[in-house]
Amino acid sequence: MKITPRAQRQLIQKVTKDPTTTSKELQASLASVKQTAFQKKNIIPTVKYGGGSVMVWGCFAASGRLAVINGTMNSAVLQKILKENVQPSVCDLKLKRTWVLQQDNDLKHTSKSTSEWLKKNKMKTLEWPSQSPDLNPIQMLWHDIKKVVHARKPSNVAELQQFCKDEWAKIPPQRCNRLIASYQKRLIAVVVAKGGPTSY
Repeated sequence: MKITPRAQRQLIQKVTKDPTTTSKELQASLASVKQTAFQKKNIIPTVKYGGGSVMVWGCFAASGRLAVINGTMNSAVLQKILKENVQPSVCDLKLKRTWVLQQDNDLKHTSKSTSEWLKKNKMKTLEWPSQSPDLNPIQMLWHDIKKVVHARKPSNVAELQQFCKDEWAKIPPQRCNRLIASYQKRLIAVVVAKGGPTSY
């Protein structure tokens, strides 16, 4: 369900005025919103080039890091990525001890060895529902990257990998800040959609 900016503002005002507003009440106030999720303008084709693909891992706060994964992603690979990317990011951004790592419930993220590694390295994680791409702000960055990389039309896996790195490096900190600032709107949209797909 695509929610217009005006409808989003109305929902935020409604929830701000009355935090006890139920999802049913929010749903009722959106009865006139048109279904646009599958219109051509809202669909981006997947990036496929001769059967090649690239698996990447990314993180962001005010800025971000991108790691290319060669081979299979497992708990050990994830832990190495966290060590080489998250810890330096925390230091670079001078984050205080109150920062929290947000990741989904992929088995690599929740395995016993990763859970122990996170605890040992004092990385606190946000409790996260198992299926919630609409809540994770990084999904918008993946959307941006797929769109611009697709437009550059890489002809092979090496180019695809390089284009991903290039485009990730171009993401302005303001984009990351806007994603964090819009988090409340995303949460409202998910409630309105009863956990289903949203415009985010």
